[in-house]
Amino acid sequence: MLGYTGVFDGLLKKSSAEGAKAAGVTETADAVKIPLKALDPGKALFLSLESEGRRLYYFALKSKDGAYRAALDTCDVCFRTNRGYRQEGDQMVCNNCGQKFACDKVGEVKGGCNPHPLAHKEAAGVMVIRKVDIVAGKEYFARKRS
Repeated sequence: MLGYTGVFDGLLKKSSAEGAKAAGVTETADAVKIPLKALDPGKALFLSLESEGRRLYYFALKSKDGAYRAALDTCDVCFRTNRGYRQEGDQMVCNNCGQKFACDKVGEVKGGCNPHPLAHKEAAGVMVIRKVDIVAGKEYFARKRS
């Protein structure tokens, strides 16, 4: 089941499948497809996928260098708190420790408190993220988000 996590109210995200549909996000048996035009405003699009009773969070964005990027909404350090990130301008900010990361480094810099990279491809005007790649990060989401 696909979910959309929208703009932050403080540190809390609101989730709704309707939001994902409004952004034009579609789901097949094997992949999530995000229209590249939905990422053009330069705002991170926060999404989630349910797998084996866990909600797995991730985001996609278009950085100021024009590259399309995707990451799990977690990191290797703070994942146990399951608080994810928020976007402030051209930076992603960890909701647990406050570390800031340039959007144009998402997916390039790995480890530490950087957003955990998520493999994706771009084709025919959409970003394609394989569900198997999202589910591979399920251990980062052992705790429920409040």
